[in-house]
Parts: sequence; C-alpha cells; structure tokens
Amino acid sequence: MIHCCPYSISGRSQNMHFSVQKFVDLKCRWNERPLGESDFYRLCRRHKITVQEMPLSVSGFYYSMLGRHYIAINSKLRPPQKLFVMFHEFAHYLIHAPDRGVTANFHGIGRRTRKEIEADSFAVCALIPKPMVENLTVQELIEVEGMPEDLVRQRIELYQSLSI
Repeated sequence: MIHCCPYSISGRSQNMHFSVQKFVDLKCRWNERPLGESDFYRLCRRHKITVQEMPLSVSGFYYSMLGRHYIAINSKLRPPQKLFVMFHEFAHYLIHAPDRGVTANFHGIGRRTRKEIEADSFAVCALIPKPMVENLTVQELIEVEGMPEDLVRQRIELYQSLSI
C-alpha cells in the first residue's frame, strides 16, 4: 500500500513526472489499458531482462550484475499479486537501473523508500489504468475486475494525489 512519503506532494509529483514519461515511452499503452503477463514478458525481452519464476521466500526481486539484468518471481504467487510483483520489479529496472555495481531490490522487504513507492506506482497503474479508475466504481474494480481491495485503494490514492 502507498503510504504518505516524507517528501512533499510537489516533490513526489516532480519525481513521478520524470518517471511517467519513461513509462509512456515504453509504447505498451501503460496506464491506458490493463497490462498482462504477455506484456511483462514482451517488455523484458525488449530490454534483455532475464526472468525466472521459482519458489522464493519473498514475492520477487530485481537485480543487476555485471551489466545484466534479472527479475526473479515467486512461482507460488497467484494473479493479480503475481502480476503486480512482475511490474513492480520491472519498474526497478526501468526507473532505478543502472546502479553502479551489484544491485538488488526485494519486493515487500524493508522500509518504504522512495524507490519502493515509485515501483508500486508503476505496477498499480499497469494493472488498473487511469480509464478504469475514471469509469468504474471501487466496488466494480473489486467485484467485477477481481482486483484486491488494498490494490484498488492504493490506485485510487495515487490517482487522487497525482492525477495519473
């Protein structure tokens, strides 16, 4: 869930504005239509990211080593949580790479940093794009679209705070 971050909304919105342009440049209609697993794998192939699904003790993680990029996803996750984690980890690559040296970002581990909030924002907009927020009720998103309530609340909060 997106928590209030220690940065001002205007500061957060400036950071997000930069990121949003990167997202739009993907040309996958991010935040225009719901993205699926095939979109995730297509983006990873295009960006030469190796993806592995395996049983993990965490939901997933992104790491970079020797100039190569990897995403590991817990194979025990079920949709839509799995899809959320996939796009969350892809966002780490897109927004936060390349860091110098070896880097790893683990979903759901540690404190809520700016990087985690940004990755969550990318993922929630990939699953629940702006037109769905504008045209469906919270109840419809949960009951008809099958989205978890906490994900819907997170998306509504993001929409209200940043209009994305």
